[in-house]
Amino acid sequence: MKVRVHIMLKKDVLDPQGEAVRHALKNIGFDEVKRVRQGKVIDLEVDDGTEKNRIDQMCEDLLANTIIESYTIDME
Repeated sequence: MKVRVHIMLKKDVLDPQGEAVRHALKNIGFDEVKRVRQGKVIDLEVDDGTEKNRIDQMCEDLLANTIIESYTIDME
């Protein structure tokens, strides 16, 4: 079974990488971009029947820093 985890900094956390991307876009002429938030995507292949709470546990224990990041899980 395929699982995709989307991890983003929480809204109130400064995103220096996102700001660098926004600045670079502005420098090459994309002035309409007002804000960029950069995150990460982790694709997992797990045993069929793996429950969402196991994926949550993986995120809480290792994949996301839940103090400053939030995550969503897409299970196929």
